Amino acid sequence: MEPVRRVVTGHDEHGKAVFTEDDAVEPVTLSLLPGFESIELWHTDTEPAMDGGLGAPGVPHYFPPAGGSVFRVVTFPPDVGGSLPPDFDFEASMDEAVAKMPDLVARLEHDDPGMHATESVDFGVVIEGELDLELDDGATRTLRPGTVVVQRGTRHAWRNRSDRPARVAFVLLGARPGA
Repeated sequence: MEPVRRVVTGHDEHGKAVFTEDDAVEPVTLSLLPGFESIELWHTDTEPAMDGGLGAPGVPHYFPPAGGSVFRVVTFPPDVGGSLPPDFDFEASMDEAVAKMPDLVARLEHDDPGMHATESVDFGVVIEGELDLELDDGATRTLRPGTVVVQRGTRHAWRNRSDRPARVAFVLLGARPGA
């Protein structure tokens, strides 16, 4: 898949609009899930403010805090099943996943792989490929390029049952935990 390019604007010392960044962003990958990429584009930790609190590149946490936001592009490889190579070091690959994406790993359910819930409102747009969104009762919807998903803190999993990668752009808005 094509690299994702991040172009960022800002202001110079005279208040004139300028380009402050224009680079391809390296994806975060996991040996535990070959083909998975999470391209961490931007985040805010609180409600953005025009006096300089407009966020920063990258994403220090996979999920945003209440009032914060995350912008990323994720590539989901096809669900291939099967077995891992005999020399695959599962413990090392789990350590790598925890080091790179600790709050994602903590939210994934061990007894139902891929299933998780977030404390956020998530907007997703399918860019390439085909992906199934599965809810906790097993209901699914197949998403194709141009499909928009509004995910409102529900328990769900992403399943790529096709034979090619799927890419989705996500904006997550951190919500206050329910009472």
